[in-house]
Amino acid sequence: MNVLITGASGGLGRAFAAECGRRGYNLFLVDINAQGLAALKSGLERRFSVCVATMTCDLTGEASVDALLAHIDRCRIRFDMLLNVAGVDYEGGFLERKRDDIVRIVSLNNEATLRITHAVLSRRDERRRFSLVFVSSLASLYPMPLKATYAASKRFLLDLAVALGHELRDKNVRVLALCPGGMVTTRQAMQGIAAQGFWGAVTTNPLETVAKRTIEGVLHGKHVYIPGFFNRTLSFIGTLLPRSWVAAAIYRRWGKAQKQWLAKETAHGETAA
Repeated sequence: MNVLITGASGGLGRAFAAECGRRGYNLFLVDINAQGLAALKSGLERRFSVCVATMTCDLTGEASVDALLAHIDRCRIRFDMLLNVAGVDYEGGFLERKRDDIVRIVSLNNEATLRITHAVLSRRDERRRFSLVFVSSLASLYPMPLKATYAASKRFLLDLAVALGHELRDKNVRVLALCPGGMVTTRQAMQGIAAQGFWGAVTTNPLETVAKRTIEGVLHGKHVYIPGFFNRTLSFIGTLLPRSWVAAAIYRRWGKAQKQWLAKETAHGETAA
């Protein structure tokens, strides 16, 4: 099986790559971080007897994606699975972030994901089953003040995945939306989890478990995967309440945690300076 993973050098991307390598899948890893890709490729080749190819690509740039696709076409690669992991978020309220930051969330999380997904699906071997994963978020299930753009971008991916799952079912394509809570992927993510205290701890998901069960889920035709019993319970409760109530509750909880977190970030920056 040939698998393309975007955002491969990040925490979840690396976990997916390791799980695929363990299964004996051949890997094509894409990320903007060339150094991270090189280190990941080296580690995977030492651990697993699989073919690992990499290419640096800025998925938000058409020219960069066109160069990636041209390389895939020259090598006559046809993928059996696409894991859309690449994504970004910036902490802080809507007006506290630069306009370019807000636009970049949508550009990478949505526009870039659409671009690569359409291209890879168009190049698949229609005689073979194809598996497609969109990394959404638990945040996609609620309107989230202070993370409004990020949550909305992930809601887009959730709805897209569910819709495509039905649209492409007869074309031998299985589609799954992954909606995890917190994950220990970066220093910023770890700080965000810590800032939420109890709630951050109980909604956090182990990367290796998420990767394994996501791949199992899409191979078995599952449409949505929310890791963790507590997260699934929260998602169910959220459907029972008016969305305005949910937004108000999230704002009260997340506003306090984010204020403390960003204050620590500022203090750390001043100390480092």
